[in-house]
Amino acid sequence: MPEEFLWDNIRKDIGSLPETLSKALKKIAEKNPELKDVIDNVDFIHFTSSRENLEILRQLIELFSEKRLQYVSPDILGDAYEWILRYFAPQKAKEGEVYTPREVIKLLIEILDPKPKHEVYDPACGSGGMLILSYKHVEDKSGKKEAKKLFLFGQEYNRQTVALAIMNMYIHDIRDVTISFGDTLISPKFKDGEKLKQFDIVIANPPWNQDGYDESMLQKGDFWKFRYNYGFPSKQSADWAWIQHMLASAKDISGKVAVVIDNGCLFRGGKENTIRTKILEDDLIEAIILLPEKLFYNTGAPGAIIILNKNKAGERKGKIIFINASNEYEQHPDVRKLNRLGDKDIDKITKTYRKFSNTEGFARIVSLDEIRKNDHNLNVTLYVFPKEEQEEIDIEKEWQELQKLDKERDKIDKKIEGYLREIR
Repeated sequence: MPEEFLWDNIRKDIGSLPETLSKALKKIAEKNPELKDVIDNVDFIHFTSSRENLEILRQLIELFSEKRLQYVSPDILGDAYEWILRYFAPQKAKEGEVYTPREVIKLLIEILDPKPKHEVYDPACGSGGMLILSYKHVEDKSGKKEAKKLFLFGQEYNRQTVALAIMNMYIHDIRDVTISFGDTLISPKFKDGEKLKQFDIVIANPPWNQDGYDESMLQKGDFWKFRYNYGFPSKQSADWAWIQHMLASAKDISGKVAVVIDNGCLFRGGKENTIRTKILEDDLIEAIILLPEKLFYNTGAPGAIIILNKNKAGERKGKIIFINASNEYEQHPDVRKLNRLGDKDIDKITKTYRKFSNTEGFARIVSLDEIRKNDHNLNVTLYVFPKEEQEEIDIEKEWQELQKLDKERDKIDKKIEGYLREIR
């Protein structure tokens, strides 16, 4: 690292700050190839073409200069970075970007329970939240040494978001991770020789109802015969293309998949029903969870989680557990119009999935025979509907209250009658 680009030297000359900062980041990227296009993709010279922005940059440099960060835990820095991503999530949602609430990711991770030496893959990784929480899950259970034995892989279509994800990993001090840029549905980047690479855990919140990925498009992609062997979706929604890719990317014996997806893919007809039917008949779906409304920054729709398992336990074969978690939420503490999953909600859903048992109004185990009779419709409310809380009425107490109100009304009537006599 050239001495001229050390922090204290960069801040000496405020006038040349944009140029010096840009040069410094470019030099770091040259010396650390894995950071190329990550830290050197901001044009500070263009940004500070206005005096206002130049002053903002100067103030930021001075603000960071007040704090010595070299001894700060990566957990604290990582939490700060996550806070920034979350803070800007509503604005980014309007621009078409998706930020998955960390509570939803935590639910997925608790269900899948990654372990040391597992390979975890997110084909639509965004800023890397699912991979980071997988790492944290193992670290919390087994310690940092064991967490370092977890192998993380992600792919993302937005180049700027790839940079955010790699930065996120660095700030969290996670090194055993590979983030690749590219269109997953057409050009998956992770290969095992001449085959598609397979993983222990595949987890994602892909773009919902992504258009433009019909048969003619998907057949241009790598490994398309292996990945889309259940059929091709319509041009209007790639939901089942994503699910098929994730299934193909899961190991044949131990692979498990968790996907957050639009609720509509559970019951829409046409080509989606054809794909859904074939996957159901191969007994690959283990659980479907209906989420509450207003959890996501970019849509008020509830969304659903599908858990797929290539090696179901004996008692789970030929069955699916439907969990209606539409009422399991709390008010978001920061965003007035949003809900979020609380710790007790995550715990309740996770325990129900693990126990694989019925709970009236919340969860129900359904046989494939029953699903066949419903034309392979997987709409959760078709199988389990929340119990409506019935208010208990104390008839005697209500009658006494009515008598009391009648007496008060009589008193008021007499008063009014008296006033009317005086007026006459």
